[in-house]
Amino acid sequence: METSVRTSNGMAELHIKGRFDFSRHRGFKDEYEPLIGNDQINVIAVNLSGVDYMDSSALGMLLMLRDRALGANKKVVLNNPNHTVAQILDIANFDKLFTINK
Repeated sequence: METSVRTSNGMAELHIKGRFDFSRHRGFKDEYEPLIGNDQINVIAVNLSGVDYMDSSALGMLLMLRDRALGANKKVVLNNPNHTVAQILDIANFDKLFTINK
């Protein structure tokens, strides 16, 4: 999994590419932790357009991000999931926890 971060106007976009699974736990956390502590960031957008595989541990990582962000008064949104990832998010009822922009 590759990640990149872009920030602009109070929003940070974390773009994920490749497999999003437990092996990426540390790297994903290392990417979002500085955003949680950044007072200039109000919204963390996770761009899922490049994710070609996602498992249940990835869902857990997104929930951990959400919990950390809420504790810092930040919002997390999920952007551009492909069809397969969108189905996984739907089955997990993530639309009740996140704003998902398809």
